[in-house]
Amino acid sequence: MTDETKKKVVVVGAGVIGASIAFDLQRRGFQVTLIDKGEPGRGTSFGNMASIALDFAAGSGPSTWKKIPGWLLDTEGPVWLRPSYAARMLPWFLRFLAAGRPSRLREIEDAGMSLSLRALGDFREMLQAIGASELMTEEGCLAIYETEAEFAADRGHLAMMQRYGREFEVLSNGAIQYHEPALSPVIAKAVLLPDNKSIRDPYRLVVRLTDAAIAAGAAFASGAVSNIERKGDGTVVVALDDGRRIEAAFVVLAAGVHTRFLAAKLGEPIPLETERGYHTQIMKPGISMRYSVIWPHRAFMVTPTAGGIRVGGNVELAGLDAAPDFRRPRVLVRHAQRALPGLKVEEATEWMGHRPALPDTIPIISPSSKMPGVFYATGHGHLGLTYAATTARLIGDMVSRAKPSVDMTPFRIDRY
Repeated sequence: MTDETKKKVVVVGAGVIGASIAFDLQRRGFQVTLIDKGEPGRGTSFGNMASIALDFAAGSGPSTWKKIPGWLLDTEGPVWLRPSYAARMLPWFLRFLAAGRPSRLREIEDAGMSLSLRALGDFREMLQAIGASELMTEEGCLAIYETEAEFAADRGHLAMMQRYGREFEVLSNGAIQYHEPALSPVIAKAVLLPDNKSIRDPYRLVVRLTDAAIAAGAAFASGAVSNIERKGDGTVVVALDDGRRIEAAFVVLAAGVHTRFLAAKLGEPIPLETERGYHTQIMKPGISMRYSVIWPHRAFMVTPTAGGIRVGGNVELAGLDAAPDFRRPRVLVRHAQRALPGLKVEEATEWMGHRPALPDTIPIISPSSKMPGVFYATGHGHLGLTYAATTARLIGDMVSRAKPSVDMTPFRIDRY
C-alpha cells in the first residue's frame, strides 16, 4: 500500500451518520471520499424528527411479547406489523424478545446511555466546528400524558433516567400551558426534558456537514456500491455498479439499512431491519411552538423544524419494498390535533423513510470481524441524529487507532 493510500478513507452513505463521519475523519487529516447513490441528506435523514433525544429507551422489555397481537391487528397503533411481512420478521423478532430479558435489559440501557451521556456535548462541538451552532435550538422537549395512568405507565422510564443522572421536571395543570400555551388542557401531566434539543432543519445540517468536509478537502462521489474487496497489500477496494473502483486504506459502511447487503457480501450478516417512519410537514400550522412535544403513549412527536411544524414517529414493519401507507401519518396528525387543538394542516407534505433497526436497540459501531480496514456505523434506529456526532468521533478514534472514550464492546458487529 502506498503512503498516499494509507491516508485514504471511503465513507459509504451520506446521511447524517456518514456526513458526520466524513467531516470528522477529514478534520483528522485523512483524505475522505463520501459516496451515496443520491444527494447528501436526501434519504432517511431528510425526514427525521429533528430531535437530539437523550432519554434512551430500549425497544423490548419483559412484557413486550404481550403487545405483538395488537401490532398485527391495530392498524392505527404505535407499531403496525403488516401480516404479509410477519413471517420474514420472525428471526428478528426472536432476537428482539430476547433483548427484553431483565438480565439483558440493564446491559442495553448501560450501552445506550454511554452514548446518550456524551451526545449533546459532541453535537455542540461538531456544530461549532462547521460554523453552524445556530442549527440547534436551546429549548427542550415536553413529554405529555393525557391521563395519570399514562404517566404512571412511564414511571419506569423516568426512573431509568434518574439512575443515569438525566434531569427532568414534572409539570401539571396550569404549568403545562405556561410552558407551551398551544397544548390542550386535556393534557394532565408533562415532563420537561431540558437537555433534549432540536435541530432547526435536519436536511440543512447534512448539507452543511458535507460542505464542510468538502471545503476541508474531502470529495463526494455519486454512485451505488456493489461490493467491498481487499487486495493482497491490504488496500480496500470499493466497487461501484458503474465499474468504478475506489481504493483506500479504510472503508466505513454507514448506509443505514442498506448496509446489511454489503455486510452479507463480506460474510458477516447482521439482523438489520427497517422501521418505516412517517411524517407530515406542515408549513402553515396556525400555531407556534416553543418546545418539541412527544406523546409516549401514542409514540409520536411534534417538532417545530424546517420552517414549519413536523408531526411524525410511529413504527411500521413492512420491509424495504412495500408501498407507503399514508393512512399512518394522518392518524398521527389527528392525535397531534388532540394535544394541540389549534393545529391546522395547510401546505402540508407527507413522507416515509427507513430507520435502520437492530433487535437490541443499540447500534453497530465496530470494525469488521471479517475484513481488516472496514468499519460499520449503522443500526441507530430512532437515534441516528442524536448519536451522529458521537458515532463520528468513535469511528474517527478507531480508524486513527486512538482509544475511544466509550467501551465499544456492546457495539461490536459480531455480538449476535
